[in-house]
Amino acid sequence: MSAKFDYYKLQNETNPFGIIFNPVSIEKIFRRVSEQKLFEEKDIFFHNERWHCFDVHSDLSNSDRKELLETLNKAITETHKWLKETTHIIITYGTSWVYRNTESDQIVANCHKVPQKQFTKELLSVNVIQESIQNTIELIRNLNPNIHFIFTVSPVRHIKDGFVENQLSKSHLFSALHKTISHQPSAINYFPSYEIMMDELRDYRFYAEDMLHPNQIAIDYIWKLFSENYISETSFFEMKEVDEIQKSLRHRSFSPESEQHKKFLTKLQQKIDSLREKNPQIHF
Repeated sequence: MSAKFDYYKLQNETNPFGIIFNPVSIEKIFRRVSEQKLFEEKDIFFHNERWHCFDVHSDLSNSDRKELLETLNKAITETHKWLKETTHIIITYGTSWVYRNTESDQIVANCHKVPQKQFTKELLSVNVIQESIQNTIELIRNLNPNIHFIFTVSPVRHIKDGFVENQLSKSHLFSALHKTISHQPSAINYFPSYEIMMDELRDYRFYAEDMLHPNQIAIDYIWKLFSENYISETSFFEMKEVDEIQKSLRHRSFSPESEQHKKFLTKLQQKIDSLREKNPQIHF
């Protein structure tokens, strides 16, 4: 979905600490951001010729210790600033299953291919998840009282846990989310991406080759429903202009030196300039 925001030039920041699946780890990273608690050397470790941090995704891992710490702490600073200024935040939960490091007794966001014997696997209870979600809301609201929350559950099934275990995991997320949201003001919403995928797009023609992830048809359909619910009518007109420009930019002429193509490029530049006059933050 973040690719859709990027395509339509909607300002966004996506997963600054990489994809994090479980509620406790998401709360933990927001607490660190809220308190601007920087990462230190004790928070990282060396494994398989790379430096890692158990609180973030492996996409941020680095062969250089100093660079990893700089990347992590830059993400904290920028995310803290962004949270204070943004209007909306979308939080997607993926699983209730977590891995706890036996040495530190801490739940990790990512195991980084560390031997499994160093972890215990457990299922978060509905109450623990509910408390974690509430803590996350309060941490973010402390930085930005006017922010609007959109919660959702990932439509990707975690089959590696097992079919039954996946359903149990998702059901804990649903129960905790709806219990929490029911006691919150209107600035908190739930978008049913999982339900749309399971109920409306239940045929396998809407899945990618792995039969787990939504394919482009499904993504486009879910985006359509999301944008109709959460994007203003004014922005829709701008999105239409952006879409026309994006399609034109992807056009490849058979005669790039022709007069006709030069006129096409001139007209396209005029459209871009016109749009940027209305919204200078847009860049193609």
